[in-house]
Amino acid sequence: MQPTLYTERLILRPLTLDDADAVQQLFAHWEVVRYLNAEVPWPYPADGARSFLENVALPGMARGEQWHWAICLKHSPDTLVGNISLFDTEGDNRGFWLGQPWQGQGLMSEASAAVTDYWFGVLERPVLHVPKAAPNQGSRRISERAGMRLIKTDEGRFVEGIFPREIWEMTREEWLESQSSKR
Repeated sequence: MQPTLYTERLILRPLTLDDADAVQQLFAHWEVVRYLNAEVPWPYPADGARSFLENVALPGMARGEQWHWAICLKHSPDTLVGNISLFDTEGDNRGFWLGQPWQGQGLMSEASAAVTDYWFGVLERPVLHVPKAAPNQGSRRISERAGMRLIKTDEGRFVEGIFPREIWEMTREEWLESQSSKR
């Protein structure tokens, strides 16, 4: 069972099929999806969120290979504002998106810290790899602030097109060291 995670301002609860409508409403916007993997269909279909939940997220969670959380605000716990996920996939272990009204407030840095803690502390994985479109400066800043390192640049296919793709990395040892320095 995937747990609910709590941060100062957020509740990260496992995604469910009941989230399909909220995901559909927030996700199907160019500014949200443009730098995501080209596997995301665009224009986003009317049943895109339900299809993703039924065919990808929920089966991946059931197999114990993926962890998908709805990002909700503590002061409004029924309001889904985004999604953050972990994947047991070589070279691609974390992905996220946040609805436009909540961007630029540090919420994704907070959510990322919580799921990184889960990845290393609970799942005890040795390394976290996070690929991203190089033009996605917001995502890059989240990795930089977390102490991740850019280890590789290649080419990737994204919803907006082909861009340089950056692969960011943090090892469990680096994470443990960063956690001990916070105490």
